[in-house]
Amino acid sequence: MQKGKPAKKYSQAGRVHDLIRLIEARHGVTLDEMAEETGVDRRTVHRDLNVIHEAGYPLISEWLNGRKAYRFLTRFKDVPPITFTLQELMALSFFRSQLSFLDGTPFREDLDAVFRKINSVLPPRYAAHMERIADVSLPLLQGRRDYAPVAGHLESLRDALIYQYRVRLSYRGAGKGRASTYEVDPYTLVFYKGGLYLVGYAHNRQAIRTFAAERITGVEVRKERFEIPADYRPEERLRGAFGIVEEEPLEVAIRFSPGVAHAVRGRVWHPSQTERSGADGSLVLSFSAGGKMEIVSWVLSYGEHAEVLAPASLRDEVGAAARRMAEKYGAKTS
Repeated sequence: MQKGKPAKKYSQAGRVHDLIRLIEARHGVTLDEMAEETGVDRRTVHRDLNVIHEAGYPLISEWLNGRKAYRFLTRFKDVPPITFTLQELMALSFFRSQLSFLDGTPFREDLDAVFRKINSVLPPRYAAHMERIADVSLPLLQGRRDYAPVAGHLESLRDALIYQYRVRLSYRGAGKGRASTYEVDPYTLVFYKGGLYLVGYAHNRQAIRTFAAERITGVEVRKERFEIPADYRPEERLRGAFGIVEEEPLEVAIRFSPGVAHAVRGRVWHPSQTERSGADGSLVLSFSAGGKMEIVSWVLSYGEHAEVLAPASLRDEVGAAARRMAEKYGAKTS
């Protein structure tokens, strides 16, 4: 126990409460200062700090004048209590059921924990009603990923994203036999077609890179903190892509036959799109976007009902793929 102040005769909950107030009141507090204030030894303070961290407080440590100090990323006393109406809770319950693609990830566990807290303060009748609402919709996500094998890596990434810590990433790219190592500042998680992707600055590539979560084979959270550039806007960065692949944009025009035009019309496929209806009920969809491979895959999913009109390079690539497919089925092509 630290010399000076005598040990205070109060519970761990009381010490934790005092530590939270102390950390909130100062820009940074060292272990010795916290031990002095609470009258316990450094090991006990460490245990109390773990309780604070596990309770969800954004506790971080950094070196100040040669000493390790602890502080919060935000000041909790400035955050007002949040209340929800029954209609808002209903909306949350409804969208909770749409997030089944997060099964096996720490994000799903955190979401379930949120609803356990909500239900714990609701009258039993309302809590049961919220659970029923979560079952009124059925999401059908074909080809969604199973993230259970990489749940531990995602948990490390989640904490690195919250506290802005650099990570050392082991990543096995598509078609690669061995994993490569990247020093990454994790910026953003992207959810695309039932999959999770990490966007961050790779220092050893000196560029922003996108990593598919299921291909991550290791995550080491480093002690270095980073700042996201003020001009970084993930939505603007991907605005020119058809999906998540950044490439030079193509001026694309695709004609959809009357049989499928109704399924294409009125949906937002890309922010730059325009539609033109034909007298026969067909639809020509035009847009400017990069990511040729993703566009080709999307067009081929409509089979004979989609025809690329422009550009010529994209039309040739889709045509070549169609001929190869026909040959696999024994059809003759000219």
